Amino acid sequence: MSDFEGRRVVVTGGGGFLGLAVVSEILQRGGEVHVPAATEGDSRRLRELGDPRVHVTDAVDLSDEAQAVAFFESVGELWASVHIAGGFVWGPLADAKTSDLDLLWNLNVRTCWLSCREAARRMGEGRIVNVAAKPALVPTPNLSTYAATKAAVVGLTLSLAEELRDRGIWVNAIAPSIFDTAVNRKAMPDADFDAWPSVQDIAETIAFLASPSNKSTRGAIVPVYGKS
Repeated sequence: MSDFEGRRVVVTGGGGFLGLAVVSEILQRGGEVHVPAATEGDSRRLRELGDPRVHVTDAVDLSDEAQAVAFFESVGELWASVHIAGGFVWGPLADAKTSDLDLLWNLNVRTCWLSCREAARRMGEGRIVNVAAKPALVPTPNLSTYAATKAAVVGLTLSLAEELRDRGIWVNAIAPSIFDTAVNRKAMPDADFDAWPSVQDIAETIAFLASPSNKSTRGAIVPVYGKS
């Protein structure tokens, strides 16, 4: 497929497990990818792809408004913006600190909100894809703080889908369960790994939602649970 041919796409969180899979999928479909890298490790992994169509901006904190604006201004007009950047904290709410809420609000909500705003300012017709999470839709113990912030991403996605409808900008989100990575396998060695969705499967779903092949899906929170 070459449905991204000649199209410019932002992928936040593009240096992580899922982000790299999404970047690679869009490249395979002919796109040009721009990534704001939060860490040196993210920058290195992206540059190791060795593809001149991958444009990396180092040391971008997307929770900082000025840095988010500067990054999107450097990219210019967009076809799609995929917002994977985020964070995770596990534990019962009774043991949580307000710093946990502040951390996850900045990582999961503020980065997404700023990225959506800046992308919308630079699109004619286009696509925005956010990343929610299964615990925002399915009650899950010990994830109340995380679920609350991902629920905010759900609300943002649904409202923005209506707001941008008449401009031809489709806004959707995926809601993954635990996905299959070496880190997750090590953290949960007794889990049924075959039940988890692979990062490649999730990346393909994101790529479809972000592509011009998606002609009618908007305002969707798409479960990507695999068998989990």
